Amino acid sequence: MNILLLGPPGAGKGTQAKRLEERYGMVQLSTGDMLRAEREAGSALGKQVQAIMDAGKLVSDDIMIALIEQRIGQIGGKGFILDGFPRTVPQATALDRMLAENRIALDQVVEIAVDEAALVDRVSGRFSCKTCGASYHDRHHRPKQDGTCDVCGGHAFIRRPDDNAETVKARLKAYREQTAPILPYYRAKGILRSVDGMAAIDAVAQEIETILNKAKG
Repeated sequence: MNILLLGPPGAGKGTQAKRLEERYGMVQLSTGDMLRAEREAGSALGKQVQAIMDAGKLVSDDIMIALIEQRIGQIGGKGFILDGFPRTVPQATALDRMLAENRIALDQVVEIAVDEAALVDRVSGRFSCKTCGASYHDRHHRPKQDGTCDVCGGHAFIRRPDDNAETVKARLKAYREQTAPILPYYRAKGILRSVDGMAAIDAVAQEIETILNKAKG
């Protein structure tokens, strides 16, 4: 099964994609990861991507589609999870053309819907253990002993520089303006389903699993 996960930054797309990989043997196609991999490999496409990014420009839709097409060809017919692309209606239509040319279907689009105010609180308060990566939150999930990781006992913690309220609000605004308009596009195709992204991680995973099991018939 091939699916697309949609939702604003911090909605939990990456977390749910990892669960789907483990549960169904699907492969997450993260455009950010693919771009980094191509640059590190030093391929012809990677060098082109590096030059574009060094110039401070955005990688074109054509290159992103080529990357996705290449990656799909490498995974040997396994189901995939698209994460990070498409972000606009033109990208969605370009993706549809490429998939049709390769006789591949996009089976489900799952929107992880969130309450924006609650999401700002969720994201802007998170931090993690520098040693083992265990996740914490200023208000909702602090270490049992302040300054000590519950998992590994480490004492160093880090925060992502963009995990602050103003940055999160700006990213949410960009999502509303640029990406949210593709929801009606997929709704019209009859493949869009929504889950409550503010629920517990396990509950969200169960909702997504129910959707996929119904789609498989």
